[in-house]
Amino acid sequence: QVQLVESGGGLVQPGGSLSLSCAASGIIVNIYPMAWYRQSPGKQRELVAAITSGGSRNYADSVKGRFTISRDYVKNMVYLQMNSLNPEDTAVYYCHVENRAYWGQGTQVTVSS
Repeated sequence: QVQLVESGGGLVQPGGSLSLSCAASGIIVNIYPMAWYRQSPGKQRELVAAITSGGSRNYADSVKGRFTISRDYVKNMVYLQMNSLNPEDTAVYYCHVENRAYWGQGTQVTVSS
């Protein structure tokens, strides 16, 4: 069984930072492409950041330069460091195994003054 559990969401002011964590079990995050997606009310779920098994990363244009995806083999976790947050970043953020039907439950990120 595969489980993905996100944590680290919360309320932050514009310009602030948050770090999200995804604890994985049942898979090794370093041998699968991992990703963060987000979904805001009334919007489609969109890819935010992804990292391949080879370590290459890609980001949505809207977050490039502000967000960083990373992983830790020892802890078997994936992270999303989010800096310079703006209200448009408000969404539920989901951890995902790319090309697989594995999703976490999501963690709410709210950017508001």
